[in-house]
Amino acid sequence: MKKSLFVLFSVLVVSIMVLSACAKPTAAPTAAPTEAPKPTEAPTAAPTEAPKPLGSPENPIVIALAPSATAEQLTVGGEAIAKKLNELTGLTYTVIVPNSYTALIEAMASGNAHVGFMPTFAYLLAKQAGAADVKLVTVRNGSDFYGAQFVAHADMGFTSYFDPETNANTAEADVALAQFSGKRPCFTDPLSVSGYIIPGGLLKQYGVEYKTPAAVQGHPQVIQALYAGVNTSGDAPTGVICDFGATYIDARTSDKVHTDVMDKIVVIWRTDNIIPNDNVSFSSAMPAEVGDKVLAGFLAMSESEEGVEILKNAGYEIQGLKESEDSFYDAFRAALQASGVDITTMVK
Repeated sequence: MKKSLFVLFSVLVVSIMVLSACAKPTAAPTAAPTEAPKPTEAPTAAPTEAPKPLGSPENPIVIALAPSATAEQLTVGGEAIAKKLNELTGLTYTVIVPNSYTALIEAMASGNAHVGFMPTFAYLLAKQAGAADVKLVTVRNGSDFYGAQFVAHADMGFTSYFDPETNANTAEADVALAQFSGKRPCFTDPLSVSGYIIPGGLLKQYGVEYKTPAAVQGHPQVIQALYAGVNTSGDAPTGVICDFGATYIDARTSDKVHTDVMDKIVVIWRTDNIIPNDNVSFSSAMPAEVGDKVLAGFLAMSESEEGVEILKNAGYEIQGLKESEDSFYDAFRAALQASGVDITTMVK
């Protein structure tokens, strides 16, 4: 059967070859004469407008504010800063408030922000990623360092181991923090040194196992969450939102509404001033000549009473600014490394 198919296939091939050889040749069709193509001019590219310089009304300098205060306060305060900088530098500014510290870092890295009010840890990550360079460090109460505090509603019944008269703790951290075992904390952003990293580290260091935290982002929000009240109907008092919280010292002053906040929200324990203050950083892509003008504007603002008042009311309780370099954070980097925190592994 296979041999028959092969023979048949061979015959078909030979037949086709023979028929092709015997076929009379046909003349190739003659194409109709065509008119010679007329020369055409090269298309002219549409004119493109040169990009507007950074700081012009069409291309404003974007200031990104860390979301560690209320959005309303930051928006109003940021616009006041932008307006004053415009008066001092002649450049145009606009303000954004990213919804997290991570978003703040991404804005600086992507070029969507040119100036950032950055918390310490967020800056360290942004610097590690090559996205930001510190230019100014904020000053509060005459210092460029600050501490963290544990706070709670007075009706929770916790023992305060902090004496406001002497501004000192009355017990070591292990004693003061043990009472938070089994309680729910309010923490801020995961990249906040005073609102999460150091307080969480201390609780872990002393073996205090707490319930799943309530994440409330900003420090004023921690105070408001605690102020929301205490439920005393059960066997033990519990906070309406959380039982205790962690903030910078002293975030209670951020509450401009409740006159009794200093009595209702008590300090349980405080760290020393070991955290470098927040800073004003510039995007690494900021043109040098523009950066020089912006830096001069900030310095001029911090040297006038009106400017300091604007900075103070912007949400961060800033009382002054001073020039700084990245080496300002070297000691803190060493402390983080000693505690097992490696920022190089946290940069994407």
